[in-house]
Amino acid sequence: MSDYATYVLGGPDGYTGHADEWGAVCLDLDLLAGPDVLLPLLDAGTCTPVDWGADDYVQSGVLADPGRKVLLFFAVEGPAASSRTRAAFLAMLGHAWPGWEVRWAHDGQADLRRYLGEPVEDHGHPIFSFEASAIGPDDRTLTRADPPTTVVTVGADRCHVLTDIVDLAVAEGSGLLGRLDDAPRHEAYRTYAQGGIHIDPEHRRVGWWLSGTPEYVRTPAAAWEGWTVEFWGDRWWEQTRASGGRFDPPVPDRTAALAEVRDEALRYWTGPRNGDPAGVIALAGLSQVAGLTARQAPAARAAIERAHAAAAGL
Repeated sequence: MSDYATYVLGGPDGYTGHADEWGAVCLDLDLLAGPDVLLPLLDAGTCTPVDWGADDYVQSGVLADPGRKVLLFFAVEGPAASSRTRAAFLAMLGHAWPGWEVRWAHDGQADLRRYLGEPVEDHGHPIFSFEASAIGPDDRTLTRADPPTTVVTVGADRCHVLTDIVDLAVAEGSGLLGRLDDAPRHEAYRTYAQGGIHIDPEHRRVGWWLSGTPEYVRTPAAAWEGWTVEFWGDRWWEQTRASGGRFDPPVPDRTAALAEVRDEALRYWTGPRNGDPAGVIALAGLSQVAGLTARQAPAARAAIERAHAAAAGL
């Protein structure tokens, strides 16, 4: 399976880009190196015109506009896409790119296209072919630090937990309600999740959120004919409020999360690896595209340390 990524440098007045079949892994950790390291990497890997991949298959991407100092990015994995570490990552990223406006692209590559004034694909109502399984309260999946789960709450008295990602479940439309009638129920869900859906049958309203970026569905309203559908971005607390606390994950420990993001980024930017005499740092991501060497890594690690210190108030 590929891990498609898109890298774009520049803005509406002119831009270049590069598509990488394996670049999605660790893109968020690439970005923590800051503009002094990352902008040359983007420049080294870009070409004109941009070879845009299909929006639904591009898993991570970044657009850096030095003229307007805008950094627009998205990812479907890593600390940036975990509800447990996401806020800490974004805090560090803001300090790693001082003076820049850092934006999360909730609609993935489509948001990069919109920023550049490019046409966006019309996804319409997707062909649904996969049903995420419902699991019970004792499932071992729930023991993970970042369980790959979607929490579905119905009114104020039902809670179900599905495996896999939220956008597949929301694409089922109102048929999801019937499918879950006989599914295992949870009294409440009080750990982390990748996303959630709250269904209010009385008022025919649906709200959904996710910590990453949709991969398969951009317009779920088409699947919920006669319902009001609201996308909450990464605001998991909207579901907590709407469900009367049936979904109530812990508020992440900011100090611990900042340290975890810092440590993971420092490990990523440490080399050489695999005995490579050139000291190539990363096996995936932007640093691989540009052939980053160990000589450049100290600047990246220093930027990560500074960003952590500033975010932690040290």
